[in-house]
Amino acid sequence: MQLADVSSLQKARAQYQPKLPAVLKTNGPFVVATGKQPTRSVADSEQISRRFPRTYGAPVITFAQGETKPRETFNLAMIFSGGQAPGGHNVAAGLCDALHKLNPDNKLYGFLGGPGGLVDNQYKIIDPATIDAYRNTGGFDLIGSGRTKLETPEQFAQVAKTCRENRIKAIVVVGGDDSNTNACMLAEYFMENQIGVQVIGCPKTIDGDLKNPQIQASFGFDTATKVYSELIGNIQRDAS
Repeated sequence: MQLADVSSLQKARAQYQPKLPAVLKTNGPFVVATGKQPTRSVADSEQISRRFPRTYGAPVITFAQGETKPRETFNLAMIFSGGQAPGGHNVAAGLCDALHKLNPDNKLYGFLGGPGGLVDNQYKIIDPATIDAYRNTGGFDLIGSGRTKLETPEQFAQVAKTCRENRIKAIVVVGGDDSNTNACMLAEYFMENQIGVQVIGCPKTIDGDLKNPQIQASFGFDTATKVYSELIGNIQRDAS
């Protein structure tokens, strides 16, 4: 779909600029600073640390403005996992914009149908021309979603094979609590086997069940509460 083919309302929606942290508003790259103190879960620390001995307790990282310098090309993967939530397409847009700002030759692989697409190596390349038609739109229809659980050594090995074949350096898992558990298990496997691929969980839920000191509200929750509130208000008015 070309922007010339869409309505004036769709064009105006595409021009909206989401609010960003100050460090991401600059044109230059940023650097990562790793905290000195380990983190702890709010409950069940011993059980979780035994299950995830290599990833549990990782310190909080922060971002700061960095120097502009040539960057080697690299490929990034992303999946949508679980139920749809407003804002998913803007995660893809932000990743695509940032990758091509660092190096125009970088590639964003969108794996189709959620975690199953990673296992089956089914993907589409998300480039600037593709993502422009999806900016500021709801849904997950750009690459679809799925509820495949990543839990067996065979699945983890297949995902590692997918990353090697496509020269992928990191995977962004956009999902809720169950999907981020998938991401944790995959990250643990990658570290244990020295795969050399980062796993990044992007919290998405309309239920608000991922709230913590680092996440005031996951994307999707604000829109869902506003829609539900409007519906309840309409019912109250009609009942009156």
